[in-house]
Amino acid sequence: MLDNLTQRLAKVVKTMRGEARLTESNTAEMLREVRLALLEADVALPAVREFIARVKEKAMGEEVIGSLTPGQALVGVVQRELAAIMGGDLGPEASQLNFATQPPAIILMAGLQGAGKTTTVGKLAKFLREQKKKKVLTVSADVYRPAAIGQLQTVTGQVGADFFPSQPTDKPVDIALAALDYAKKHYHDVLIVDTAGRLGIDEAMMQEIAALHAALKPIETLFVVDAMLGQDAINTAKAFNDALPLTGVVLTKLDGDARGGAALSVRHITGKPVKFAGVAEKLDGLEPFDPNRMANRILGMGDILALVEEARKGVDVEAAKDLADKIKGGGKFDLNDFKSQLSQMKKMGGLSGLIDKLPAQFQQAAGNADMDQAEKQVRRMEGIINSMTPQERAKPELIKASRKRRIAAGAGVQVQEVNRMLSQFEQMQSMMKKLKGGGMMKMMRSMKGMMPGAR
Repeated sequence: MLDNLTQRLAKVVKTMRGEARLTESNTAEMLREVRLALLEADVALPAVREFIARVKEKAMGEEVIGSLTPGQALVGVVQRELAAIMGGDLGPEASQLNFATQPPAIILMAGLQGAGKTTTVGKLAKFLREQKKKKVLTVSADVYRPAAIGQLQTVTGQVGADFFPSQPTDKPVDIALAALDYAKKHYHDVLIVDTAGRLGIDEAMMQEIAALHAALKPIETLFVVDAMLGQDAINTAKAFNDALPLTGVVLTKLDGDARGGAALSVRHITGKPVKFAGVAEKLDGLEPFDPNRMANRILGMGDILALVEEARKGVDVEAAKDLADKIKGGGKFDLNDFKSQLSQMKKMGGLSGLIDKLPAQFQQAAGNADMDQAEKQVRRMEGIINSMTPQERAKPELIKASRKRRIAAGAGVQVQEVNRMLSQFEQMQSMMKKLKGGGMMKMMRSMKGMMPGAR
């Protein structure tokens, strides 16, 4: 996202050197690069103007301290203002959902058709159940799209929340009020209402959603917008903001080929905080939006916090502790442990998912590797280990030529692949001896050996 801005800023950081403070002359070129990058990223012109003015005002006269170059000092100002314009100036509470009401807390979801509203309802239900321990009921008031009600029922079932059935012949307000009555009687903490989208903004749709809002009086009214819309996101945001008292925004498809302008534009147009970002198609691909972290990602500083969270979700803490204890106690790291490490990495979004969250210099270092090929190689390694006997996995030193041929045949690979996998296992085994069971980044460095072309 906003890769262009990352690259442009990196270029200017290299060229701005050796001055003691930021002045109009030494920042002019960088601000020009920032302006062009934002416009190319489809950020709305009013948002670009405001952002450049804020950066200029904050940067003028700022001392270039310590080991920083003027370029780095200016990137610091840009990072702070990027975070502020995406909602950081509203304070950390602004991006939190508000539950300060008599249960159920009603969340009304609004947006155009194709923005990913229904999937986002499922993702939000999963997030509230798992992260906030809420009892969640969902309902679809979309009586126009034939598959909408069935789609919501499916995703709600997948995330383990409750679903209130409705019929395409019912009126949207009647559906919503019946669901509210059901939620009260069954002690639900949260009711999420999925509304009808249209392919474009029309008066009937706006009136209907305004009527739903008036009948339900939701504590949260979230505007769901496709991050890939670019300039069109501005008109949509304005229309919804005029029709409804929005409380926040959910940006979807941030993992797509988005140039990222919507993140800045929608916040600027609505004045409302971005509360969530859809970062993957899977139902756990919804993250609370953090302006500081998003600014770091845009500027190529990576998102190490997100990486840590992925690790916390994906890593089996008990298994990791057992492995650490085993190695500390003098036990050998065997092929069962190696397979377990590969499995943990897959849970954390695979190699490409991990690398996306690392700072730009790490991403560039990995950029030479073909990620699809690397993922295939990891799967192939798992297949090879699965072809071994329990005894071979526990004692890899038993695997000589005849066993290698049998394992290769069982996994459908060449013997060279088995040799390569064993070589990579030995590298990790020797690292584990030095490591004595700790260190995420050291483990990731060892994973570089799995990259295609790595030796």
